[in-house]
Amino acid sequence: MIGLEHFLIFSGTLFCIGLFGALAKRNAIAILMGLEIMLNSVNINLVAFSRYITTGDLTGQVFAIFVVAVAAAEVAVGLALIVAIYRNRMSVNVEDFDWLKW
Repeated sequence: MIGLEHFLIFSGTLFCIGLFGALAKRNAIAILMGLEIMLNSVNINLVAFSRYITTGDLTGQVFAIFVVAVAAAEVAVGLALIVAIYRNRMSVNVEDFDWLKW
């Protein structure tokens, strides 16, 4: 039987993969993908805790829906920024974003 521990281990592993992707990649789109993986691991935790800790209560699922909505808005704004930067700089490499350097 799959218990809460299995979901927590899976979610922790998924979060570590997303964190590695967000910190190690140089491509802005890959960084956004890493952030999305981390948000999905949080959703797994919310739903798992809602299922195993507060049985019959839907707070975890409701929070997961809010996280999905925020993630969708984040992706829309992030991709719009990346497309605008690509049109000006012809690159999505994060190391090329040096506008704030003196």
